[in-house]
Amino acid sequence: MKHISIFVVLISIVSLFFAPESFAQRELKWRGSGGWGTGSNYNGMYDTKTVETISGEVVSVDRMTPMKGMSYGVHLMLRTDKETVSIHLGPVWYIVSQDIKIEPKDRVEVKGSRITFEGKPAIIAAEVKRGDEVLKIRDENGFPSWSGWRRR
Repeated sequence: MKHISIFVVLISIVSLFFAPESFAQRELKWRGSGGWGTGSNYNGMYDTKTVETISGEVVSVDRMTPMKGMSYGVHLMLRTDKETVSIHLGPVWYIVSQDIKIEPKDRVEVKGSRITFEGKPAIIAAEVKRGDEVLKIRDENGFPSWSGWRRR
């Protein structure tokens, strides 16, 4: 019985060393907007001089990670009369919270900056229209809508 009592006391003492860690609020590790912020390398690819508007049929809607260290984003493949091009919309957490849902076979009009991404043409979208619905993603300067609360 004495050995059991000593064992219980030792376990109790050792557990006290770990208790503060279990009850303490762990430090938050802020990742900004997952690499999608205004100062990111990816956002720097948006060029107002290359903005154009194209329309076509959505072939697919997928998630992607544009650059290492970024959170997932949404992109769609758009088939136009001339090409099939990747359209980069924005971070998943922002896009899925919007009222408009873009799906394959939808006819859309996309306004955005044409870039070369991984050696292929792509468009970083500023706006997507489907019928009367408009998904506003960036302003006329390419500033992301999900970062709007930071702008003063």
